[in-house]
Amino acid sequence: MNHLLSIKDLSQAQLKALLVLAKNIKSNPAQYRHALDGKSVVMLFEKPSLRTRVSFDIGINKLGGHCLYLDQQNGALGKREPVSDFAANISCWADAIVARTFLHSTIETLAEHGTVPVINALSDLYHPCQGLADFLTLSERFDDLSQIKLAYVGDGNNVTHSLMYGAAILGATMTVLCPPGHFPDGQVVVEAQALATKHGGKLILTSDVEQLAKQDAIYTDTWISMGDETDLDEIKAKFKPYQVNGSMMKQAGASYFMHCLPAYRGVEVTADVVDGDGSLILQQAENRMHAQNAVLVTLLGQ
Repeated sequence: MNHLLSIKDLSQAQLKALLVLAKNIKSNPAQYRHALDGKSVVMLFEKPSLRTRVSFDIGINKLGGHCLYLDQQNGALGKREPVSDFAANISCWADAIVARTFLHSTIETLAEHGTVPVINALSDLYHPCQGLADFLTLSERFDDLSQIKLAYVGDGNNVTHSLMYGAAILGATMTVLCPPGHFPDGQVVVEAQALATKHGGKLILTSDVEQLAKQDAIYTDTWISMGDETDLDEIKAKFKPYQVNGSMMKQAGASYFMHCLPAYRGVEVTADVVDGDGSLILQQAENRMHAQNAVLVTLLGQ
């Protein structure tokens, strides 16, 4: 493991090892207080962030490392100077690059031209750090992740892709319920199906809300991604049947609700669900730091 660009690049053993390490770091923080002593991590962010920025910054500090945050006030990476030069220059000083970008190709260019590990903190295609935190959260509720049934409801996006890969590699059953025209990327579906077949998992895609079978957890995300200027009324009309509410949770017999945040109460999920007893949103948010720290320790730890 040289980088973390996508969960699909991990073997089952590597994914399970990251989850075990994340649990250990969470339970025994003092044991890892000096894991990144003398290490510096540069964070390159094209997009605004709350959870990603804070969890990485504080997490790196808890491991004894140093974090430098660079936002892109002049627009996307590559406008002021080539992304390849960014990667090569930062590699002269830093020990790792964490990047939150619009295009996944930017992440790939950083990894190609840099000489230090690159961690994808979100791109248009994948959100592996979120996916790791989500499966860490589920592993704290279920002993055997291969036996869980997870449903993702809403707009197929970068989070959906990472969840699909993770569930497939772990051998779990995942249902993706989307309005027509809003399914995940076709190539990602093909790759996730192949991984599910390899590891004994199952991936189900449907637009029929009535076909939502028994689930352990239901996951949703915002209906409009950051920067999307689609008319909100048009989106609401199309997605209304896919709102996660008490009725849907009951229909699926789901014990838990998950969301990567920010959540819009009364839009993609009702307040009683997102703020209810079965909501795991804050556990997911906390686990961003622990999962990311496991990645950092794996890539850089002494």
